[in-house]
Amino acid sequence: MTNELWGQVRQQLQQIVGANNYSTWIEPLEFSDLKNGVATFLVPTQFIGNWVSRNFSDQIKQQLNTSGVSVSRVEFSLSKRAPVAKMAAAAAKPKTKADLPGAPLDKRLTFDNFVVGKPNELAHAAAKRVGEGGPVTFNPLFLYGGVGLGKTHLMHAIAHDLIARRPDLNVLYLSAEQFMYRFVQALRERKMMDFKELFRSVDVLMVDDVQFIAGKDSTQEEFFHTFNALVDQNKQIIISADSAPGEIANLEERIKSRLQSGLVVDLHPTDYELRLGVLQQKVDNYRAGNKDLILADGVLEFLAHRISTNVRVLEGALIRLFAFASLVGREITLELAQDCLADILRASSRKITIDEIQRKVSEHYNIRLSDMIGPRRMRTLARPRQIAMYLSKQLTSRSLPEIGRSFGGRDHTTVMHGVRKIKELKMLDSQISDDLELLRRSLEA
Repeated sequence: MTNELWGQVRQQLQQIVGANNYSTWIEPLEFSDLKNGVATFLVPTQFIGNWVSRNFSDQIKQQLNTSGVSVSRVEFSLSKRAPVAKMAAAAAKPKTKADLPGAPLDKRLTFDNFVVGKPNELAHAAAKRVGEGGPVTFNPLFLYGGVGLGKTHLMHAIAHDLIARRPDLNVLYLSAEQFMYRFVQALRERKMMDFKELFRSVDVLMVDDVQFIAGKDSTQEEFFHTFNALVDQNKQIIISADSAPGEIANLEERIKSRLQSGLVVDLHPTDYELRLGVLQQKVDNYRAGNKDLILADGVLEFLAHRISTNVRVLEGALIRLFAFASLVGREITLELAQDCLADILRASSRKITIDEIQRKVSEHYNIRLSDMIGPRRMRTLARPRQIAMYLSKQLTSRSLPEIGRSFGGRDHTTVMHGVRKIKELKMLDSQISDDLELLRRSLEA
């Protein structure tokens, strides 16, 4: 077989595998020789050779045979022109966990410090199972929920356990923004093969806040291929986001489908018992190093009842109380807590309802409430309706179907579309962004 013939076969393969796969995997191949039905190709890295062998060798063999070359097997050898220094360094020092561009882990975020209750029981159990490092029946594990419900805590806890139990594994934890930054950096520095080799060499990939890659087409493309490559090798993937896969706006359908193929777990808003448990644990930890802390009866119960937005707000309130009591040398009483946390308690003092949101939005845009929830679709009504849907999703704990029912029995997909539309417009239209901020402040006042 001649190089000219291989050039023709390559062009045929480009039509079959697509331009992206062709430039990444087929174009770097260099025909070496053909003996006894075995076609040998030179590759710049062993990683490319292994990948092409697993994913494209059948297509290569078929096209060669179609072109009149009798081939029974395709093999790949490392090119002698590969940089010697780079090869020697790779042989001397294999890639380790320390080489992986991950985010630092918070040593405080462990399973021992995670308070378990009904709202997070399933998520905790699934995370513990993955953290054991043994085989699991679900891949990926997808954790989702609002701010301050424990997604990142569980991600860090899994990583801590895996590193401790299975030091042989390459565990990579990073945010979706970091993944995107590394990808853009690799493109800019023309080091895409290094990027691909690095991210496909991990044993466990953990990506936090995956919603941030939505709408970034090239990043989504690379994430999809990385995801598939790791799953095909039976490597574990753990993902977190603020919404279920199907509700993340501008995320490609094929990625949504992949993310939904494993175990998807919702971390629900905290209940009273869980909030009280979190506060009690924080007090115990603080007292271990501050024996002088005096906490009156009923303070923790009061906080757990009044501050129900999320755990971060709750913890922040307690830290403020600790700091104030330490500085002035006073007992933390119920009266002190009410005075010291007046702003937090005011913000958390009541629940915003969908009815209230609909009334505020109707007044702001000078439309009738009956038109807000009615069937008419004219733009002057549709946009305020979508804004009210968006605020209902942001400021209440109601589900999409519940919000839809409050807007004249609309389907949850209509609500999802409305929320997605306002998210997009908020970034492009300063007037809508200002209206949303004004309405939010008015509702939370």
